[in-house]
Amino acid sequence: MSFNPPEVAWGAIAPVLVVLGAAVLGVLVEAFVPQKVRRWTQFGLTMAALAGAAVALAALWPDTAPSSGGGVVALGGSMVLDRPAVILQGALVMLGLLSVLVIADRTDAGQDAFAPAGAAVPGSDYERLATSRGLAQTEVYPLVLFALGGMMIFPATGDLLTLFVALEVLSLPLYLLTGLARRRRLLSQEASVKYFLLGAFASAVLLFGIALLYGYSGSVRLSEIATTVGGAAGVDPMLVAGLVMLMVGLLFKVGAVPFHSWTPDVYQGAPTPITGFMAACTKIAAFGALLRVVYVVAAPLQWDLMPLLWAVAAVTMVVGTVVALVQTDVKRLLAYSSIAHAGFVLVGVVALQQSGVSGVLFYLVAYGLATVGAFGIVTLVREVNEGPGGATVAEATALTQWTGLGRRHPLLAVTFTLFLLSFAGIPLTAGFIGKYAVFSAVVAGGQAWLAVLGVLASAAAVFFYVWIVVLMFFKDPEPGVAETTTVVRSEGLTAVAVGIAAVGTVALGVLPSWLLDLLGNAAVFVR
Repeated sequence: MSFNPPEVAWGAIAPVLVVLGAAVLGVLVEAFVPQKVRRWTQFGLTMAALAGAAVALAALWPDTAPSSGGGVVALGGSMVLDRPAVILQGALVMLGLLSVLVIADRTDAGQDAFAPAGAAVPGSDYERLATSRGLAQTEVYPLVLFALGGMMIFPATGDLLTLFVALEVLSLPLYLLTGLARRRRLLSQEASVKYFLLGAFASAVLLFGIALLYGYSGSVRLSEIATTVGGAAGVDPMLVAGLVMLMVGLLFKVGAVPFHSWTPDVYQGAPTPITGFMAACTKIAAFGALLRVVYVVAAPLQWDLMPLLWAVAAVTMVVGTVVALVQTDVKRLLAYSSIAHAGFVLVGVVALQQSGVSGVLFYLVAYGLATVGAFGIVTLVREVNEGPGGATVAEATALTQWTGLGRRHPLLAVTFTLFLLSFAGIPLTAGFIGKYAVFSAVVAGGQAWLAVLGVLASAAAVFFYVWIVVLMFFKDPEPGVAETTTVVRSEGLTAVAVGIAAVGTVALGVLPSWLLDLLGNAAVFVR
């Protein structure tokens, strides 16, 4: 008997290997590198890994051309590297780079956004001792890389077991990172526990759906499940139940109603750089996986399964917009805004058109840029203790604290306004092009009512975005508020990330055709 070694397409999985390999090296750095140089070692390793992943993706791009078969099937079909997957991985690497800049930044007082000792009881002597010694949580970097590696696998999964493993690889580090905020420690730890418990429940539902789909088709491979679905004479209740449960797990990760209850608490409690990272990158990864499941497996069940997704998209747009109108905290407002945007992206998913796939990909890039930039700005707006020589403390997230900010810090306020206008879908921003792309796709798919509802929700959402602009530029602050809110100086890494995000938001709003053409030609999934 002879042994035939498996053939591994190393080039196809190289981007993921680079990121996860750097994460493992980051763990070793924590063990062996002296504390004084550990921070910059971790930062340099992380940036080098993401740059290397970007180079590997560029090298992989020609192999995904239609003339080359449209993609590479790797690891026996566990991963499918087609053009949608490579584009999504590229977006994750790009936004991961920007997020790491915000994560690594420190104020002029030498403080980052993370607790000096994550396992310490808030307010304990141990925590005060760690703070006084200037300890830093540099293990944040390998945790981010592990999460990003799972996110890169998620939209490229060719079978359901790999999908579940990728889900856990991306989720577990995020549960930990959520509880590491330097300030408001109890709120941060509460958010971490909520995220973990609800995430575990959603993962269990997804795993149950995988079991039902395996029972229906006898396989966990998406291509084989799709073949079984296409050859079936009728609709099997086990198939529908399995797909519904599978989608519940994915809809939880994108924050769609009614699986959104974790979003506002986690966004508010997590360290703000991690909030921006989660809001941008997790949504890209989860929607990538959802697109593959819908377009590869569920498309033949249009009239059996799609009405459920239509309802979820409609309710998500409405609930996210309406509840955001009454928020008084900027992080919670952006959380409900992200819920509404999940509904807008779902509109493109349910279009069941190739233009819907390209519209979703463009929307995710545009939303990710604005999200990382907006939360980066939130990290710089801080409270100051009253009295002479007051120290900078927690982030100023109450909307009243942003009153008059545009007069004292016009550049920061104008940049934040740009991101808000992109969220609102105002012309000449990337957000407008993204909304136009998904709404036009769903009209072409025969569901014009969803586009109408999306336009109405977008119009209503303009109110709370513009209200922040009015507070910053046209309202007088309450007595004493202006004196207790400031914009901190930092090492400049956040400014670089925000600047790149702002340029990208304007560039994709003014000159979007090159990216739309690229995505339009690449929006085909390979089984």
